[in-house]
Amino acid sequence: MKKTLISLITPAFNEAQNLPRLYGRICEALDPLADVAWEWIVVDDHSADDTFPVVAEIAARDPRVRGMRLSRNAGSHIALRLGLSKMNGDCAVALVGDLQDPPEIISEMLEVWRGGTQVVWAVRESRKGEDAAKILFSRFYYWIMRRIVGLKDLPSMGADFFLADRRVINVLMEFNESNVSILALLTWVGFRQGRICYEKQERAGGESGWTFEKKVKIAIDSITSFSYFPIRMMSYAGMAVALSGFLYSLVIVANKFLGNPSKGWSELMIVLLILGGLQMLMTGVLGEYVWRTLDESRRRPRFMVENDTRPG
Repeated sequence: MKKTLISLITPAFNEAQNLPRLYGRICEALDPLADVAWEWIVVDDHSADDTFPVVAEIAARDPRVRGMRLSRNAGSHIALRLGLSKMNGDCAVALVGDLQDPPEIISEMLEVWRGGTQVVWAVRESRKGEDAAKILFSRFYYWIMRRIVGLKDLPSMGADFFLADRRVINVLMEFNESNVSILALLTWVGFRQGRICYEKQERAGGESGWTFEKKVKIAIDSITSFSYFPIRMMSYAGMAVALSGFLYSLVIVANKFLGNPSKGWSELMIVLLILGGLQMLMTGVLGEYVWRTLDESRRRPRFMVENDTRPG
């Protein structure tokens, strides 16, 4: 009987202390499955610690493991894309390196996939060890993506742990955008999507490289890649301001004829500040779209590999 080959893809940034433990748990979870073979591709997102040497040492002992190191810190979504582009499996599983997503539930995801589902999301029922601010930001982001951007199939509680069929990955690799969320794109392409629920664990060790700045960037990338809603809102705001200005001019004219002319300075400054702030905000929104258009038009490589335990 032919075994199912699973490609595990792990973007890693400063995960030297966690990867050996994750490797051990992958072996414990998948080696007992008689009908499953696996490979593990770890993409080092230009870590400052010994992440790549640790992966290289594991790869030297186990040919199922491959380590790659990006030449610059490009973000987890670019690292994930690189890993997916090098996979050999019948399906791929995105698996973080900090042990928050337990590899033990991959077998459950496999069962759902074998039932005909082409994308299986592992949805967080709860999140251990995360403060209220992080959870609130995450839920707000997914609310925007579902309600405003229109990706209604994106799990409302958030998910970055998934299994995807090889056919889905092949389609995903046809997209060349640099500034895009892989997770949002995976939802947008469609196919048969399902989900299982799990409890997200506490980070095993080290500190997360997922900073607030990176979260804001991925949120902006996600919105601008899939929606013109901000530009539409600018149009509505412009019409509202124009209507308000017209009505205000009628008030001024009426006051003039009633013998109560406007004194001008305070009201004028308020109007100027509001209009100036609104114009700057609109310019910033347009700038986000223009910048991403320019960035895509350059056609720079999405990733550059500095080192590889398995060249070629």
